[in-house]
Amino acid sequence: MIGLDIGATKTLGVALDERGGVVAKALENTEPGADGVIRTAARVVAALAGSSDARSPVGVGVPGVVDTVRGLVSHAVNLGIDGVPVALGGRLGEAVGRRVVLENDVNAAALGVAALTGATDLAYLGIGTGLAAGLVVDGRLRRGARGAAGEIGHVSVDPAGLPCACGQLGCLETIASGSALATAWPTHGPAPAQALHAAVVAGDERALVVWLAFADGIAKAVTVLALGVDPDVVVLGGGVADLGEPLREVVVAALQRRAADSPFVASLDLPARVTLAPTGAPVAAIGAALLGGR
Repeated sequence: MIGLDIGATKTLGVALDERGGVVAKALENTEPGADGVIRTAARVVAALAGSSDARSPVGVGVPGVVDTVRGLVSHAVNLGIDGVPVALGGRLGEAVGRRVVLENDVNAAALGVAALTGATDLAYLGIGTGLAAGLVVDGRLRRGARGAAGEIGHVSVDPAGLPCACGQLGCLETIASGSALATAWPTHGPAPAQALHAAVVAGDERALVVWLAFADGIAKAVTVLALGVDPDVVVLGGGVADLGEPLREVVVAALQRRAADSPFVASLDLPARVTLAPTGAPVAAIGAALLGGR
């Protein structure tokens, strides 16, 4: 089985064996726009073709609103695909000569985490270029009536805030995402999260202000998920979560500060629910591959 995780900057593909183990990986820079995405994905599939049966399907996790039945993607603004639905599944299938199963990328990641951990009730909070959540409720993926379940990055929390790519102002994505960090803490070296955390450890006071504001934004996203679907666990994932335990600790501290002002929020015990995605596991690509095998 082959699974692809298409991101705004990188497209990662994996080939799984019959037991779900990763036997091969391939990585390409993602070209923007629908045509670019298809060219990139086709190159990744070609690189993995020798590690899979030629008849095996390809599962694809992609940002945006996904019509899984018709293989359409829309509102994937970070890929250069806006409001007009693109038949990504059909076009990619023609390009690679295989059946393609399309899914939202964080939904695929949620399934990957569930498979690796055995959890049956979770929210996977993908903190990458954007911000969104994948929901597994009672062992089943929750996509929503319009495929938009978990798109909490576009919850507006500050009407006077920064413009969001979705057209609203002050969305969670503008304060609690990789792109938000890159704006708040520009760097030409390591990834913004790593660079920012290093500056905090070095005692930079301005970095600490940015770090705590970012953590509070993630804490707001965790609270929205808890109040919306009340998952047993909230898993922090995505590129920013590669920072690991320092991220979990600062988010837990932000949740504790919020709980101190509200007995109701305190009763939700949110700090105890926050965990990290399995270290080093390409969960979105694994989840996509498992979808393709269904």
